[in-house]
Amino acid sequence: MQKDFRLEWRQRAALNGMLLYVGSTVFVCYLSFSLRGGQLPAPAWNALFWIVLLFSAVNAVAKGFLQESRGRMLYYYTVVRPQAVILAKISYNALLLLGLALVAFFLYALVLGNPVQNVGLFVGNVLLGAVGFASTLTLVSGIAAKATNSSTLMAVLGFPLMVPMLLLLIKVSKNALDGLEFEASQSSLLTLVALNMIVGAVSYLLFPFLWRS
Repeated sequence: MQKDFRLEWRQRAALNGMLLYVGSTVFVCYLSFSLRGGQLPAPAWNALFWIVLLFSAVNAVAKGFLQESRGRMLYYYTVVRPQAVILAKISYNALLLLGLALVAFFLYALVLGNPVQNVGLFVGNVLLGAVGFASTLTLVSGIAAKATNSSTLMAVLGFPLMVPMLLLLIKVSKNALDGLEFEASQSSLLTLVALNMIVGAVSYLLFPFLWRS
C-alpha cells in the first residue's frame, strides 16, 4: 500500500485526471438541468451519482495491475506472498474510491443540491460500494493484466459482475434520499456486506493461482 501511495503521488496527473473527470461530469449535469429551468429530480440525482462513481472506479482501478511491469511482478514474486499483494491492492483501491466518492458527493451537494435526508445511511452505503467496486475490479484487473487486450477484457468482465451490487447500492441510496430508517435497508446492506466478503474471499483464494500463471 505504501508503494502504491508513493507511486500515485509521483504520478499526480492520473489522480488529477480522475478528479477533473468527476468535477466536469457534475458540471455538465448541472448545465443540462439548469438550462431546462428545473431542479434535478432525486431519482435522476441518484442514478447520475452512481454512473459517475462507476466509471470513475473503472478508470481508477484499471491501472492497479496494468501499470505493473513484468519485471516488477517478478520482484514481488520473490519478496511477498500473493495474498499480501491482492489484499494491499484492494485496500488501496477502496481508500482511493472512497475519497473520489466523497469528493463527488460534496460537488453534487454544492452544485446540484443535496436531496439526501439520511446522510449516515448514504455515506455508509457509499463506503460499502467503494469496497465492493475495489475488490471486484482489482481481481478483474489482475486477470486482464495477463491478457493481450487487457482494457477491453476488463470492461467485459467487470460490468456484469458489478450489476447485482450496483442494483443494491442504488436501492439503498434511494432509501437514504427518501429519509427511510436503517431497518428499511438492513437486508440490502447485509447482502452488500456478504457480497463484499465473498469477492474478497474469492480474490484471496484464487489470486495465488493467477499469480503463478
